Amino acid sequence: MKPDSATTKPVPVQTNPDVIPMKPDSATTKQDTAKMKPDSAAMKPANEKLLMEKYRHCIEWFSETMPDADTELHFGSPFQLLVAVMLSAQCTDKRVNMITPALFQAFPTAEALAPATPEQVLPYIKSISYPNAKATHLVETARKLCTDFGGQVPQTMEELLTLPGVGRKTASVMLICAFGQPAMPVDTHVFRVANRLGLTQNSKSPEETEAVLLNRFPRELLGKAHHWLILHGRYTCQARRPQCDRCGLSEVCDWFITEKPF
Repeated sequence: MKPDSATTKPVPVQTNPDVIPMKPDSATTKQDTAKMKPDSAAMKPANEKLLMEKYRHCIEWFSETMPDADTELHFGSPFQLLVAVMLSAQCTDKRVNMITPALFQAFPTAEALAPATPEQVLPYIKSISYPNAKATHLVETARKLCTDFGGQVPQTMEELLTLPGVGRKTASVMLICAFGQPAMPVDTHVFRVANRLGLTQNSKSPEETEAVLLNRFPRELLGKAHHWLILHGRYTCQARRPQCDRCGLSEVCDWFITEKPF
């Protein structure tokens, strides 16, 4: 669920071979906004009818095989989800779930975390990547939540992007997972799977992929579609060894048809 913002969706003790380094998730800039407009090649494939059929097939298959797809991060409130997502930048959800129980016990709310120092937070998160920067951002974010938002996590993209350490991907995750709003966070898994399946055509960046998927998936399915793609990339369409032999999308997958892995 990349470090987020200035951290930036940990330096893991071991590098995850399935994680492809991507641009850290940082507050949206004018340059990032410009990238959100996909080029014509990405939005206008040669055969529009075939692409629409591909999306229909993928939606039907995912709906049947992953009807309850959701985040794998553990949390008990929007604030705790925000903390977990910030910690997950360039780190696995599994690792984050290992360290958040103790962290949430010590700092369950923004009000509890705001008076702390980064040095007090660091022992709880030292086993993940960029722990120093993340500890600083967590404390700064808690303080801003208390001073500007009454201790509550805001529910708009614009307000979320004002929080230290929160970039567009993290804000999008919060919108779909905490508030049920339509969004399409693009991490390394979503970017890879969308490209391999051919859901995007010549997409050059996560921002461009986001714009294409937002345009193609039905609005009411965007949050679930994000989880379909991320979980498919995490467990089946892996970076180095895609499990094509147990993938039900091979017949419509551009990568499988082209590479013929077996």
